[in-house]
Amino acid sequence: MKPDLMQVEVSRVGIALAVILTFLGLALTAATGMPAIGAVCVVLGLYFLFAIRVANQWQRTAVLRFGRYTGLRGPGMYHIIPIIDSVSRTVDQRVRVANVSAESTLTRDTVPVNVDAIVFWMVWNAEKSILEVQDFEQAVSLSAQTALRESIGRHELHQMIAERETLGQELQRILDQKTNPWGITVQSVEIRDVQIPLGLQDAMSREAQAERERRARIILGQAETEIAEKFSQAAESYRDNPVALHLRAMNMLYEAIKEKGAMVIVPSSAVETMGLGGTLATASIAGARPPVLEAPAVT
Repeated sequence: MKPDLMQVEVSRVGIALAVILTFLGLALTAATGMPAIGAVCVVLGLYFLFAIRVANQWQRTAVLRFGRYTGLRGPGMYHIIPIIDSVSRTVDQRVRVANVSAESTLTRDTVPVNVDAIVFWMVWNAEKSILEVQDFEQAVSLSAQTALRESIGRHELHQMIAERETLGQELQRILDQKTNPWGITVQSVEIRDVQIPLGLQDAMSREAQAERERRARIILGQAETEIAEKFSQAAESYRDNPVALHLRAMNMLYEAIKEKGAMVIVPSSAVETMGLGGTLATASIAGARPPVLEAPAVT
């Protein structure tokens, strides 16, 4: 837990003024021989050492006078009255990141998961962040962790895996409503990782594989149905046009036997229909050679 009020700090401007006034007082004391002048310079140097403060462009601080809030200071150089005024810790108004994790949290369907998330937030009202909450950084971190666990319990496992962006938007809305009264806004929440038990991972892998096989068989069945429909349409076309059927059969036979060494078994009904008997017989006779008779040798 961070303290509400910052420790006593000095700026480089205050140190420079204190050093200059100290050397000036020593020089005046040596020149005039009056130690009172040197003492006054040293006191002024100590005063400026603790009175001059500097805040960076992205920083804001609250000044309390006798414990009562008087206003914000920064950016740049500002002045306080030592002892009377006190300064709160510096508030950084840049965008900051908080890592949030929930381990072994049950989802809506009672599955233990480990979830890691990143919260992007910033202080838009430094006055509220200082006066309304003691440690706003810890408050944001704990609120984000609680909201993450509650959101996990409201969603099922498949929603957390497939709808991470939706889950992050829901967390951002819940956290923003909670932190706005503190002068803090949550810009976005990103779900970085969702880890599930190894046994469940194997079961989900088998389920996904079975689903892919089922889809493959459905696609194959649909392809067979489409092929059968096309064959039915082709049969209707060939039934009234025997010449087209004959040409198609000849083309199929040619495609089958054009490769060297190919053997094709053709049904006898197809041979009779296409008139291939005479054609094949002619080709066979043309390919056969008559035997050559040699005359006996005369001695």
